[in-house]
Amino acid sequence: MAAGSAQDTLGGDARSASEQRPSGPAGIRRRVLTSAAILLAVGLLFVAYLQVSRTYPENSDESNILLMAWDMLHGNVLLHGWSLSDVSFYTTELPQYVMLERFIGLHTDTAHVAAAMTYTLVVLFAALLARGSTAGREAWPRMLLTTGIMFAPQLGVAVFVLLLSVGHIGTAVPLMLTWLVLDRFKPCWPVPAIVGVLLTWVLIADPLVLVVGVVPLIAVCAVRVIRGMTAARRQDGRGLQAGGWLLDGVAAHRYEASLAVAAILAEGLASLINWLLRASGGFIVHPVGYQLAPLRTWPKHAWVTGEGLLALFGAKPQGPAVELIFALVHLAGVALVVWAMCRVARHFFSWTDMISQILLVAMVLNVVLYVPSTLADATDLNAREFAVVLPFGAVLAARTLAAGLRARGSRQRKWLAPVLLAALAGYAASLGYAAAQPSVPAANVQLGTFLAAHHLTSGIGGYWESSVVTVGSDGAVTIRAVAPGSLQPDLWESKSAWYDPRSNRATFLVTDSASGFFNHWQPNPAAVAAFGRPARIYHIGPYTIFVWDKNLLAEPG
Repeated sequence: MAAGSAQDTLGGDARSASEQRPSGPAGIRRRVLTSAAILLAVGLLFVAYLQVSRTYPENSDESNILLMAWDMLHGNVLLHGWSLSDVSFYTTELPQYVMLERFIGLHTDTAHVAAAMTYTLVVLFAALLARGSTAGREAWPRMLLTTGIMFAPQLGVAVFVLLLSVGHIGTAVPLMLTWLVLDRFKPCWPVPAIVGVLLTWVLIADPLVLVVGVVPLIAVCAVRVIRGMTAARRQDGRGLQAGGWLLDGVAAHRYEASLAVAAILAEGLASLINWLLRASGGFIVHPVGYQLAPLRTWPKHAWVTGEGLLALFGAKPQGPAVELIFALVHLAGVALVVWAMCRVARHFFSWTDMISQILLVAMVLNVVLYVPSTLADATDLNAREFAVVLPFGAVLAARTLAAGLRARGSRQRKWLAPVLLAALAGYAASLGYAAAQPSVPAANVQLGTFLAAHHLTSGIGGYWESSVVTVGSDGAVTIRAVAPGSLQPDLWESKSAWYDPRSNRATFLVTDSASGFFNHWQPNPAAVAAFGRPARIYHIGPYTIFVWDKNLLAEPG
């Protein structure tokens, strides 16, 4: 079966590799030491990523995820009464947060631990997927190349996207698990079923999987089926009328056809499950805010997207001289990924590695759909919308280029291997530099401290001033987010019960005059005036705190 050529070699490669491995006590000792070294490396990466994550302040996005998980941990499994964002993370990050809160509690640092764990898993799964069906000495160059491209996130935007924000980087873990199943198992009927189940699982949590998982798999399978039909037609002497070439082509590639069907069914099943969750009184998810922007904005969007891509790969020029040097070193990873993409694209219709084809289509589709959309109106912080490009690109580079680096006497090995070793040393220095930076507190710590000291325990404010204070103060101060125009409940990652005046009380309103996306919040003066004359007004830093001797939640909007 031509479509499964990459997978068909698994058995033979594994047997030949196992025959070459030392047996007996020496072989066991070697495998134990290798496993121990890998576990140690994974542990060290987690510790480094945890420290790097702490260099970026937690905000209300992460705090709300923590509060959702805390509610689930205490019995509200369906998140009744919650309005989430346009992504639920219900089957991916939320169970992870529940597990962590079960052991280490509800704290702002829990978000950093979760983010470090997620990215460590992303690197680990990317290395496993890059390995493919190889083993032994053939596998290590692939795994090291992938890990090298990914393992040193850049300070700033990349930390936010890869090591803090509950965005789409976590989606890469179950997706790469899906591609691992597709890659490691020989073509047989259970594989499409397993792939369909895995895609359903992650689709429930993140609709982006339709773009970076479902459609790429269907497209690649369709290309392979059509290619098989074309080959069968050329060989069929009965002609077009007999249709033998059509039947032969479909029969020869029924595995790919079944994978495409499984992907289509996964999208339908995930939609059904999400509908059932809502019908059962569960959470509400906002529709994905994807809209095409005016054509005149596309060049600017392309520039912002390019900055985001460079940041993902650690190659965005920024900061002091040492960070600029590290960014230039990271251009090596960008060059390798672009090289691999061009190589696969050039021979796409004859390429035998299905996984590389899927990864390429997913990367291109993700970026091409992002650039003309209103999502690209934001800064490069919104690079989280195409964060999967980093692990997918690293895997693609390893599966495409590593063989040339290993071949003795090849031109690539003579000049490229030393360059990559030097770049890897630079990447390691970059990670060490980032991990050595001081930790920063969560956002609005000053505000929470002031409110607690003045016994102001419950109030309302802007989205970015709300839940991060609630979690950061360990519940000593509670701020609920309201819309700036009407001061009515902000239904983005919030729970309706928070605003019930029968069980909750809010006596103050917080405004923030600081600049920046995560700071500035000034409500409609008329809406504030509707509350009447405040009893007291405090000014601290960029914050203004209006205090009333009544429950603001009971006031008409």
